[in-house]
Amino acid sequence: MRHRVAGRGFGRNTNQRKALLRGLVTSLFEHLKIETTVAKAKEARKLAEHLITFSKKGDLHSRRLALSSLPNKNIISKLFGDIAPKLTDRKSGYLRIVRTRVRPGDGSSMAVLEFTDYENLREKKEEKEEKKKTKEEKKKEEK
Repeated sequence: MRHRVAGRGFGRNTNQRKALLRGLVTSLFEHLKIETTVAKAKEARKLAEHLITFSKKGDLHSRRLALSSLPNKNIISKLFGDIAPKLTDRKSGYLRIVRTRVRPGDGSSMAVLEFTDYENLREKKEEKEEKKKTKEEKKKEEK
């Protein structure tokens, strides 16, 4: 019986499960959108929304708590610096799961885990990339 057993095990031991979820959340914060199985998306959403809530506070203690859950300084700095300021008006519900297809190999249900404001976040990311390109082009022209 499964009385009072929370979460999913994914048929892995604790360390492997933590590594799996950390990898999913890292990819989510890096690319702002990932495709995975529905069960993995639901578990990754729990961890990711917890980290986003930390990042909205923005203090040193929150940063250290986030680093203890996701020990990747580059991703945490991106989360605290780029992603969190755009989500200040939202109290919760930062992520959504959209079911997409059934995987042909094993028949598992796939889903896309993305930010609810994905389009706004992505446009600002593209604007930054364009600014970098124009700065690089200006430097090349000056030389």
